[in-house]
Amino acid sequence: MTRSRIAGAAALVLTSTLLAACSGDDAAAPTADGGTVAPAADEEQEVAPLRVSTNVKRATVPVDHELEVTARNGSLTKVTVTSGEGKLAGKLAQDGSAWTATGRLEPGQQYVVRAVGEDAEGSRRTETDKFSTDDLTLDEQTYPSVAPLGGETVGVGMPVIVTFDVPVTDKASFERHMTVDSAPEQPGSWHWMSDYEARWRPKAYWKPGTDVSVDVDINSVDAGNGIYGQESRKVDFTVGDANIYKVNMDTHQMQVFSNGSLLRTIPITTGEEPAFTTRSGVKVIIEKFDSKRMNSETVGIDPNSPDGYNIGNVQYAMRVTYSGEFVHAAPWSVGSQGSANVSHGCTGMSTENAAWLYNMTKRGDVVEYTGTDRWMTLDNGYGDWNASYAEYRKGSALS
Repeated sequence: MTRSRIAGAAALVLTSTLLAACSGDDAAAPTADGGTVAPAADEEQEVAPLRVSTNVKRATVPVDHELEVTARNGSLTKVTVTSGEGKLAGKLAQDGSAWTATGRLEPGQQYVVRAVGEDAEGSRRTETDKFSTDDLTLDEQTYPSVAPLGGETVGVGMPVIVTFDVPVTDKASFERHMTVDSAPEQPGSWHWMSDYEARWRPKAYWKPGTDVSVDVDINSVDAGNGIYGQESRKVDFTVGDANIYKVNMDTHQMQVFSNGSLLRTIPITTGEEPAFTTRSGVKVIIEKFDSKRMNSETVGIDPNSPDGYNIGNVQYAMRVTYSGEFVHAAPWSVGSQGSANVSHGCTGMSTENAAWLYNMTKRGDVVEYTGTDRWMTLDNGYGDWNASYAEYRKGSALS
């Protein structure tokens, strides 16, 4: 470090008694015989040198380390931190006392810190430092996938779903970096289904026309057990018309509402009781197929048994549970539609009605079922609405 010096000011020898009596610390000092001695003209006062330091204490650092550069005995004027990934974003304090990173470190990178500062005299000094971050394998990083997709238009019952390929045990740490914003604004909450999946739903169904922005800002955030977020994700989507279908399994009818208006009442059939009782509760359209093979083996029924089936080209199939419930065309049961429940759990209707419904339906549309004592659960599809909002919020890591 270069030390700068400033010359002490030479004091005037004051002969006037009045002026001598009023002099301050810089006045001439008295001698034993009553005379005075002026301070030496070349006396010097030291100015402490500018010192620049970082909060990096070792050669390799964790990726969740929040880098800071500080200055003593002067101020920083510019700080740049670069690696093979580019420049690390940061913010310089207004008084130049510190620079703090606003971006996050990447694994397996060497970073170069170049700090420019000035001492009390305005002399400029540049300091350079280097450090590396811990390298991480893919097994030590977790990647988030987000639903809905960017630009997708969904129904009013669609939850935000974030899935991770490596488990997250420090859920609170991640949840602090995951936000859902909407216009118009609507309150909501995260709910962790497991170490691999977090969901967010509004307090009530989305308002039609809502624009939603999801920011999963977890890159390099500590996920617990030596795992870190691999990448941040941001997804924007839109909520479309409020399509809500009300299925009454006692009357064997489905009422189709859109934005509050009843468009059509459709005769339907649901699961034959007691063996194949269709679940009551709120279900949400998960996915759609204009044609799908229905094989009872996928739901644990031997296709060669009396209750087994293997039907190709089931038209206009819309999944509402992970366990195998669909809304679809069922031309083979038209005679029972509107009067009896004869299916293996799906909601069947005529091909004409199924085609009409299929064409207006999107992922996230709501199907509300009543009439049985077998209940829908939160994790069997998009079952998020089968809990009160107060109960749902208890699934937040920050509740």
